Amino acid sequence: MSRVPGWLGRLGAGLTEMGERLDERRAEVEKEHAEPEPAPPADAVPLPDHVTVVPARPDPAQAVPWGVRVAAEAGWRVLVLAGTVWVLMRVISAVQLVVLAFVAALLITALLQPTVARLRRYGLPRGPATALTAILGFVIMGLIGWFVTWQVMENIDTLSNQIQDGIDELRKWLLHSPFHVTDKQINQIAKNLREAIGANTDQITSAGLEGVTVVVEALTGILLTIFSTLFLLYDGRRIWEWTLKLVPAAARPGVAGAGPRAWRTLTAYVRGTVIVALIDAIFIGLGIYFLNVPMAVPLAVFIFLFAFIPLVGAVVSGALAVVVALVTHGVFTAVMVLVVVLAVQQIEGHVLQPFILGRAVRVHPLAVVLSVSAGGMIAGIGGAVVAVPLVAVTNTVVGYLRAYSQEQTRRLAVPASAGSPAEVPAVSAERESG
Repeated sequence: MSRVPGWLGRLGAGLTEMGERLDERRAEVEKEHAEPEPAPPADAVPLPDHVTVVPARPDPAQAVPWGVRVAAEAGWRVLVLAGTVWVLMRVISAVQLVVLAFVAALLITALLQPTVARLRRYGLPRGPATALTAILGFVIMGLIGWFVTWQVMENIDTLSNQIQDGIDELRKWLLHSPFHVTDKQINQIAKNLREAIGANTDQITSAGLEGVTVVVEALTGILLTIFSTLFLLYDGRRIWEWTLKLVPAAARPGVAGAGPRAWRTLTAYVRGTVIVALIDAIFIGLGIYFLNVPMAVPLAVFIFLFAFIPLVGAVVSGALAVVVALVTHGVFTAVMVLVVVLAVQQIEGHVLQPFILGRAVRVHPLAVVLSVSAGGMIAGIGGAVVAVPLVAVTNTVVGYLRAYSQEQTRRLAVPASAGSPAEVPAVSAERESG
């Protein structure tokens, strides 16, 4: 037993020596495979022993989390787009009259251009066909405006007397109605209205003084619209070809394909809206006429004009007809006019618009409300009128460009054995036409 500790000591010493040899061998192997350290430059100054070398910091972009980097990349691009839109809106607001006149010319051209094309198919030259169509179209629009003004001036005295009688009847009805309205409350409401008018006399006077400026701007806009319509009808294709030259060459094929589709959408929208508005005006006007509401024809014309403002225009024109019936013939006639207006508008929304306009120019009601509101806030009634066709055309252009981009990607992915490049567009065209 006395030899056991000595034996264990020799075994431990042997193991320790073996471990030291293994460590030396491992160090030699690592030294052989390690890259040689770069030699310091000749002019390098050796650092003192007490100086601590700080390791190099990582790239700041690599230190930022991935989600923050993506959000920052998207954020500055959104800011650039927002700034671009803001500058564009400022430019448009500065030349608002010119923009609205040109857009109105586009809408009128979309309405009249099929007539020019039909006359040219009958053999009439371009110039006479354009002149005849433009003269006929503007004469009809002028006659409509003159007729509305004439009817209003002819019936204004009778209407004012009927409105006064209707107000008296409405007051009597309110006094005996279940709403428990007292004569004192009615007099207070009338007093508040008189005070409001008196408090805003200066604003009303200034608005009247500004009327001359408004008339001058309106005449200028009408002249710009007429000249723009004439040139678009006569030389629209050449204007479009010149516009394509301003587009970058890489994007020119897609824009060249999107343009005709956008024009077809605009033409279908304008023609369909005119037909729907005409049907609304005829049927609501007949209902108002048979209910003996005064100025039935001017009200029908107002309904036709307001129908070009989707949703909002129908509500305003219908409310105007109901108010006229209320103050001239009482509550029962106003309720019957309201029933007629709602019935015609329901038929329009669920039958006429899907059948006449078609799916190509259908816009979601939420998009209609938002676009009309935004257009009205930016450019008043003119902006509300052009908002929905602008959204419809934009929807068509974006859809076509997306399909065009996917088709180009598919063409690049098709192997050579699947068909020549000339065959793929033909298949795409057949698929589109079908």
